[in-house]
This record gives sequence, C-alpha cells and structure tokens, in this order.
Amino acid sequence: MSHLNAYITRTSVCLPNAPVEDDDTESILGQVGGRPSRARRLIQRRNGIRRRYYVIDPATGEPNYTNASLTADAVRGLVGEGFALEDLACLVCGTSNPDQLMPNHAVMVHGELGGPVCEVVATAGVCLSGATALKYGWLSVMSGGARNAVVTGSEAASLVLRARNFDGEVPGDTQPGEASTDLAFEKDFLRWMLSDGAGAMLVEPAPRPGLNLRIEWIDIFSYAHVLPACMYMGAEKQPDGSLRGWMHYSARERAAQSLFAVKQDVNLLNDEVVSHTLVKPLQRVIAHRSISAVDVDWFLPHISSEYFRAPVTEGLARVGLQIPAERWFTNLASVGNVGSASIYIMLDELLRSGRVRDGQRLLCFVPESGRFSSGFIYLTATAHA
Repeated sequence: MSHLNAYITRTSVCLPNAPVEDDDTESILGQVGGRPSRARRLIQRRNGIRRRYYVIDPATGEPNYTNASLTADAVRGLVGEGFALEDLACLVCGTSNPDQLMPNHAVMVHGELGGPVCEVVATAGVCLSGATALKYGWLSVMSGGARNAVVTGSEAASLVLRARNFDGEVPGDTQPGEASTDLAFEKDFLRWMLSDGAGAMLVEPAPRPGLNLRIEWIDIFSYAHVLPACMYMGAEKQPDGSLRGWMHYSARERAAQSLFAVKQDVNLLNDEVVSHTLVKPLQRVIAHRSISAVDVDWFLPHISSEYFRAPVTEGLARVGLQIPAERWFTNLASVGNVGSASIYIMLDELLRSGRVRDGQRLLCFVPESGRFSSGFIYLTATAHA
C-alpha cells in the first residue's frame, strides 16, 4: 500500500571523541615527511572550520571507531519511545569512504547492529551519497515497499588523511627544505578540510508526537557528462582529464603515488562548482517546482568551506532565489566538513535548537564535487500532538 507522505520522525548524530581544534590537527594526523605542512594554516584560515572530529584517539594515535561502528552508534540513537531496532524494515547507508571495497558499507553497519532481517542498501558517491540514501528510504516508504527506513550518512576521512598513508610518496631520507618533502597541494589541501561523523534519520509514513519533517521532494542532478572528475580517490587524473583507476597500477606504484589519497582539483573546483552544482540545477528546480525565496524559511547549504559562502550567495541571486543570511543555517565552523553526513548533522542540530516552527519550510542544498552532482531536499516542519 502506497502512502501520501513520508516524514523524518527522528534524527541522531554520532561525533567521535573530543572536538579537535585547528592547532591540534597535525599532531593527530601526523606530519608528512616529518615536516609541518606549509599549506595548513592558510587552508584553515580560509575554510572557517575551527573544530572538527576524528575517529582517531589522540592518546593512542589509533582509531577507536570504524566507519561502520560510527554509523551504527548513530542509528542506535534513534531507538526509544516506540521504535526499537527490531522494528527496522529498510536500512540505507551512504558514505564516501567505506572501511573496505567489499562487502558494502550498509551490510557492515547491519552486522554491527545485529539485526533484524531487513532490506539493506548502500549508496555510493561523495557528499551526495547521504542525500541519495535519504531519497531511497523516502521512496521506499512512500511506495509502501517498507513500513519504515533508517537512512544514514557517515565519514571516517581522518583514516585516509594520516601522514603514514603518504610514506611511500615522500621518502624518509630527504633533507628538510628539499622539494620532495612537500606533499602535492591537491592532496595536502583535503587533509585540513575533512572531518568525521555520522548521522541517522528515521523515515516513516506518519508523524510521531513532536516536530517532524515531511519530505516534499528530493531532486538529484549530475553534470558528469560535461565535466571531468574533480575529487577522486584510488585513481590518478590523466592529462586528458580521464581517471586511471588503481587496478591499473602495481602495488609499488600505488604506494609511491599514494594512490588512495583523496585528491581535489582545486582550480576546477573554483571554476565550476557553483555553476554546475547550484546555478544550473537550481534553475531546473525552480522551473519544475515553482519555488521562490518566500517558500524557504531555512536554507541549509552543505558548503565545504566558508570560502564558498559568497559565491553561493551570488549564485542564488543569479537564479532569483535570494535567501537572506538570517535564514541560513550551517555548523561548518563547529563540526567541520563531514561530507555525506553534513546534511544529517545540520538538520539534527537545527531541530534540537528549538528554532524550527510548525509549518516552516526547509531547503537543503548538497553539492558534490566528485564529478559535479548535487541534490536539493525540500521539507516542511510538522508538529504532531
């Protein structure tokens, strides 16, 4: 039996360990080549992130969470007041960096939770994988295919960012000051941009007592047919813009080129991300959904850096959707860029703040620079006695 509506009835977040301040990041991630990063302070000053979270225990230097266990903890936070894990019908998990190539991330989360038998689906991608997980869960409930869905976004990026992952690329016997001891900027850049965390939502066909979010629509777009990859991992970018994947390299080459480092084409990012993840797709949304600025009480943009706040503002103006700054909500400065989990963590914090009122409408914007995709999620706050 299909349903007319589906609601986000609960949210939960798991942020690992104590928050990490700017000046403590390198002591936890380590120094590549035994030298402080020359780019770190500049990148941190521009991105506006003051605190972030790592699954790495600062006391031991080793992780005390996996991506799967972090996600499972977020899911457990949904339990209570009429919902138990035994009630779970559909589990959908998105992430940029699962703990292994196979099996998929969602079945590993299911294993951590310990049951019950249910539909389990993983969504792949970068930041957008959390939004596509939500869309799958929403459609499953709306269609009547599942009586409920738990959807998640999670990241354990710090495990990829540790200095030891670059040992094969930066020889240990080089002398201080030699060029070879400096990590390429497209790799070093992301070491100071990414954070760890997980968020979970319960999607159901009817609201629960309290404030719920009715999902009105979720629109996803890709411009991969016109632009090359911009953020990638397990591959090297070729002169023609194509990617050469890790299976085409020997084990020695993979280590020497730190092939599994997350890399960002910063120039391409700056040139195209606003145009192809905001302006062009949002023009389509406005034409299809007839949405205007008066229809948005809260705007939740997943911006990876404060550097992009002004370009996003300008992009909104270009499409005629000028949303005043007081209607924006982001927690980038205090939580960091948590990729696929960011929109979950933002929504959870905003709901718990008590600032959202019955009937208010929320527009979430989730861009992904992987190969220029984005998602727009439109929600209505609904109070239920």
